[in-house]
Amino acid sequence: MVERIYTLRPIRPNKGIEMAYRKKLMKLIDEMQHSVKYWIEAEYKRQEPVIMADDATPADAMARALRKRFTQWQRNFRREARKLAEWFARSNYKYTENAFKSSWKSYKEQKFRQKFEDAGFTFDLKMTPAMQNVMKSFIHENVNLIKSIPEKYFTEVEGMVMRSVRSGRDLAYLSDELEQRYGITRRRAVLIARDQNNKATSQMSRQRQQDLGITQAIWKHAGGVKEPRHSHEVADGKIFDLDKGLYVDGKWIFPGEEINCHCYARPIIKEFM
Repeated sequence: MVERIYTLRPIRPNKGIEMAYRKKLMKLIDEMQHSVKYWIEAEYKRQEPVIMADDATPADAMARALRKRFTQWQRNFRREARKLAEWFARSNYKYTENAFKSSWKSYKEQKFRQKFEDAGFTFDLKMTPAMQNVMKSFIHENVNLIKSIPEKYFTEVEGMVMRSVRSGRDLAYLSDELEQRYGITRRRAVLIARDQNNKATSQMSRQRQQDLGITQAIWKHAGGVKEPRHSHEVADGKIFDLDKGLYVDGKWIFPGEEINCHCYARPIIKEFM
């Protein structure tokens, strides 16, 4: 008996979902930046004559202004985080389901699929408890990441403001610092959007494959990456279990789940002739 291995078409992350998610995150960040910059600059301008004096201590006034803005934007991000995370999870779920259906239906002719169905391989895309668990855990993780944006932002901004107050810097210097922090926050949002999109596709696709009885996949390294991980290049073509992953760099991981990893998996279906 000869074993023949077939692989289904891989499900790659949907760039459209990533860009839409990024756009929603950027809207929140832009609104926060404009609000914070306006109020901090207004308060700093009011305090500037005191700040420039050697014997002045305006730190408390600036700290109060920062706390007020932080409370406001922490509340705004908390309110939007759940809605955004749920939309993102649902969008990826629908995409991976449709992509998997397309992969299965187009890869081989009906006769090929029928042999597996006759052998007990069913193709019934229902919302299983396992998939629900993946969805909920992903939403929780995503909510926490979104809520961390204003927390990290205000920690850095407070440091900038206090250093400016302590050093007697003028408003122009502080404004430049705030713009630099804004750029860092936006770049972090880009990374979050890409990383979360990769993870969502990887996790939901893998769970759906397991739900349908698929147990293994082939690790594929994505070409064209500017700075590829050598260990991920070495992993290319290796077979791994869907419930375990592949042992890479001292730990068990899955394609597409490390930060900035663009690797993907080809699910394996074995036919015995």
